[in-house]
Amino acid sequence: MARVQIAKPDSVDDPAVQGIFDWVTEMEGSVPNHFYVELNFPEFFTAKLGATKVLWEAGELTMAEIQQVGILVSKANGCAYCTAAFCTILNHGLGTSEDYVAELVKSGTAAADGVRLRTLLDYALKVNGDAAGITDEDIEGLRAVGLTDRGIVQITHIVSDFASYNRLNLALQTDYDYRDFWKQLAFGAS
Repeated sequence: MARVQIAKPDSVDDPAVQGIFDWVTEMEGSVPNHFYVELNFPEFFTAKLGATKVLWEAGELTMAEIQQVGILVSKANGCAYCTAAFCTILNHGLGTSEDYVAELVKSGTAAADGVRLRTLLDYALKVNGDAAGITDEDIEGLRAVGLTDRGIVQITHIVSDFASYNRLNLALQTDYDYRDFWKQLAFGAS
């Protein structure tokens, strides 16, 4: 059970919140509990989700690449909730086959299609696990697959953004409301 209220309002008057709810419903099929947990601090909810939207829409990574970073970073951080959320977006929202998403969850970067995606995922996992261990060679690897300074800053912020959602959902024990399939696949639990 969540450690804070899952604040499900009867109606939403704030157009920014309604826009976020509309987008997440399109991508995930419904508004997940995580968003209702965030509504306990509505001013930050709109600011945080606004920043996430910029990271997801205004940089050099594709939406599919971003979701795959989210899946692997969330799995590495032990967050079943977020792992399932990003699996849902990649599968339901972006139309990626369930078989590919499942293989990514099981095999990690080995399942990634192509050098660019493997490079992005390897970098993201390294930033997540040991940011101080990033080398000049890691950065040059990102440049070699087409990222400019803008994209390098974007992917680094994306890792931090995902990790912050992981921490929020883990610490507050957000009630799991995604398909059990993703949780079982990633963590062997129902």
